[in-house]
Amino acid sequence: MLRLLLLLLIVFTGTVTGDAQTAFYIDANGSDSNPGTLSKPLLTLERALQKAQVLKGKDATIYLRKGTYYFSQTVQLAGIKLLFRSLTIRNYNNEKVVFSAGRKLSLQWKPYKNGIYVAKVPAGTVFERLYINGQLQVLARYPDYDSTAKVFNGTAADAIAPERVKKWKNPEGGYVHALHAAEWGSFHYKIISANAKGNLKLEGGWQNNRPSPLHKRERFVENIFEELDAPGEWFLDEKAQLLYYFPRPGINLSKALAEVPVLRQTIRLLGSSTNPVRNVEISGIEFAHNERSFMETKEPLLRSDWTIYRGAAVYLEGTEDCRISNCTFNGIGGNAIMMSGYNKRDTVQNCLVQYAGASGICFVGNADAVRSPSFSYGKYVPYAAMDKTPGPKSAAYPQYCVADNNLVHDIGQIEKQATGVEIEIASHITVSHNSIYNTPRAGINIGDGCFGGHLLEYNDVFNTVLETGDHGAFNSWGRDRYWATDRKYMDSLVALHSELILLDAQQTTIIRNNRFRCDHGWDIDLDDGSSNYRIYNNLCLNGGLKLREGFYRMVENNIMINNSFHPHVWFQNSGDIFRHNIIMKAYAPIAVKYWGKQIDSNFFMTEKSLDAARADQTDAHSSTGPLVFKDAAKGDFSLLPGAAAFSIGFENFPMDQFGVQTSRLKQLAKRAPIPPLLDAAASDKEPITDLLKGKVKSVDGLGDRSTYGLPDETGVIIITPGTGILATAGLREGDVIRSANGKPIRNVKDLKTMINGGEKQIKLEVIRNQQSQTLLMVL
Repeated sequence: MLRLLLLLLIVFTGTVTGDAQTAFYIDANGSDSNPGTLSKPLLTLERALQKAQVLKGKDATIYLRKGTYYFSQTVQLAGIKLLFRSLTIRNYNNEKVVFSAGRKLSLQWKPYKNGIYVAKVPAGTVFERLYINGQLQVLARYPDYDSTAKVFNGTAADAIAPERVKKWKNPEGGYVHALHAAEWGSFHYKIISANAKGNLKLEGGWQNNRPSPLHKRERFVENIFEELDAPGEWFLDEKAQLLYYFPRPGINLSKALAEVPVLRQTIRLLGSSTNPVRNVEISGIEFAHNERSFMETKEPLLRSDWTIYRGAAVYLEGTEDCRISNCTFNGIGGNAIMMSGYNKRDTVQNCLVQYAGASGICFVGNADAVRSPSFSYGKYVPYAAMDKTPGPKSAAYPQYCVADNNLVHDIGQIEKQATGVEIEIASHITVSHNSIYNTPRAGINIGDGCFGGHLLEYNDVFNTVLETGDHGAFNSWGRDRYWATDRKYMDSLVALHSELILLDAQQTTIIRNNRFRCDHGWDIDLDDGSSNYRIYNNLCLNGGLKLREGFYRMVENNIMINNSFHPHVWFQNSGDIFRHNIIMKAYAPIAVKYWGKQIDSNFFMTEKSLDAARADQTDAHSSTGPLVFKDAAKGDFSLLPGAAAFSIGFENFPMDQFGVQTSRLKQLAKRAPIPPLLDAAASDKEPITDLLKGKVKSVDGLGDRSTYGLPDETGVIIITPGTGILATAGLREGDVIRSANGKPIRNVKDLKTMINGGEKQIKLEVIRNQQSQTLLMVL
C-alpha cells in the first residue's frame, strides 16, 4: 500500500524522469537546469516547451506558479516539431500568472525642470508605452489627454498647424493620429521631418481601406518633446537614451516600478493545413505590456473598409482543436487574439479582453483563399475575367471556430477601425454569449460574405460606434464577387447571372437571440451587398435594423425598441423577407424602388406608420395596437398573454440569456442600458422640394448619410434633376450638393439662398457615388 501511494505521489508531482514525465512546473525563482518538478521547477516557458514538445503521443501540461514572467522574444510552437498528443499551458492552482511582453527598467531619476524628471535608459532601448507601478502613462501629446473627450481622448483642429509645428525643435519620430474624413475609422502617420514653413512630411495613412483626407478637427499628435507639459506624460529621446517623465502626484519615483514593451506578440502557434498544431490549450494566463502595432496595420482585407495587422498577443495559424480559456488580455497595444489563415475547431472561451489598442478576437483568412478577389472599394473583377467557381480556392481560412462567453470592452484605444469580434474570409464561426461594449466602431463585424455559415447568438453588444460614424453595433459588408460600386452595371449583372450572388456567401449566417444597442448608428447594420442572412429573435434597443443592397435576408420575430426598419437601395429581386417583427416607428426606406419577397405580418404602434407602409404596397396583413411588455423598465420586453402583437405571428423569446454567463465574468460585465419607451408617433421626414424644374431634399439623418456616403448629415440630395438648370449643370439623381462657391450647403434653404443671391455662376462641390465632383451651374 505504501508503495502504491508513493507511485501516485510521484506521478502527480511530475517527478518521473525521462519520457514518463508529462507535467512540468515553472517558477519565477526556478532554474532551467532543474527537471521541472513541483519541488524543482524550471525558470522559463521556453525550456518547459522543449521538454514537452518531444513527448510523443502523450498529454503534456505546463504549470506556472504565481508571478510575472517577462519575455525577451516571442514564444513559438511550430507544428513540424511537435510530437505530443496535447499540451496545456496554465496557471497552477488558480495562482495569478502574468505573461509580460515587456521588461523592467532600473532607473535613476533626476529633476529636469517644470516638474519633469529625467533618467538614462540602456543603449538600444526603444519603446512607445511606459508603465509606472502597473499603470499606463501618456506619451507626450497635443492636446493633453482628456478622459472625457469623445475621440482619441482629446483632439484639436490645430494639432499640426504650421504655427504649432514651428515650435517643435525636432518632431522626427512623432505621430499624427486622425479620424477618416467621413469618420470611417482612423489614420495614423509617423513624422519624417518638418520644413521651415512648419509643414510636415508624413509616412503612413495605410490603416484604412477607404482612402480619404484627415478629419479636419478630430486629430492629435504625440511623441513630441515640446508637448510634454502635463502630469502623467513622458517622452523618450532615443538618440540621447534619455527618458523624460512628468509624474502624477503621489508617485515616489525612487521606488516606482517602470516597465516598457519589448514585443508585439507573446505566443505564436504556427502550423499548416497539412501539419497543424493540434490540441494546445492556454488557460488562466494574464497577458500584458504588448507594444502598439498601428503602423503595421497595412494589409487590405478585400473590399471591406479594413486593413489589418496579422499579429496579436496570442496568434494562431495552421491550428486545429486549440483553446484559449480563462485568460485576461489587459491593455494590449494591438489585437488581443488572432486566428489567421487556416484554423479549425479552435475556441476562445471565458476570456477577458480590456483596453486593447486594436481589436479583441479576430478570425481572418488569407486573401488567396478567395476566388477573383478585389482589394479596394471601387474595384471589381469584370464578369468575363471572373472565376465563377463557387466557394473558396484553398483552406487558408478559419472554420468551425468559436468565441464563447468572453467579456470584451474598451477596445480600439488607438486604432478606431477595431471591433470586439472580427470575422473576415472565414466560415462557420460561432460567436455566443459574449458581452461587448465601449467600442469605437462595431461590437461585432463581418467584413465580407466569404464564406458564411456563421452563428451569432445570445450576445450583449452596446455602447458602440462611440468615436466614428455610419456603422452599427453589428456591422457587415458583402462586397463579394458580384458586387460593384457601379449600380447600373451590378443591376444588369445580377439580372442576367443571379447565380453569382452566392458564389462567396455560400452558407446562411444566423443572427439570433442577441441584444444590440447602438446610440450612434444602427443596432444591426447589413451594408453594401450583405447577403444570405437569417435574423430572428433579437432585441434592438435603440438604432433599429438596416438592410442595404443585398440578397436573401430573412428578418423575423425581432423587437425594435424606439426605432424601425431601414431598407436602403434594394435590388429588384432581392428575395428579402421582413415579417412577424415589432417596430415602434414608421419604416425608413431610402431609394427603395423595389420591395422584397415578403414584407408583411408586422406589428406597428400607429395607424399612420402602417398606412405609410401600405402606400408602398407592403404589409397587407400587418396590424397595430398598444404594446404591453412584461417589465420594460428592467429590460424584459416579453409580451404579456393576450397582447395584440401575437396576432401577427410574433413569439416571445428569452430575455435573460444575453451576454456572458460564467460567474467570474458576469460579475464584471456591464449590461446594456435599457431606454425609456418613446412616443410611438412616426417622425416627419424632410419633405421633397421643387427646385429649378427638378426635385431635391435636405439630407435627413443617419440613413441619408449612410446611403450617400457622407461625412456628416448635411447637404442637398438631388431626387431628380428634371429638365432644367440642375440637369444642364450635369447633376444626376443621387448627387449630394455639399458646397456652393466655397460656402457649405447644409440644407435646401442654404441652396435657395445661394441661388437667389444674384450670382450668375455657382461652383458646386458634389458627392456622387461617394466620390467628390465639381460642377458648374449657370443661372
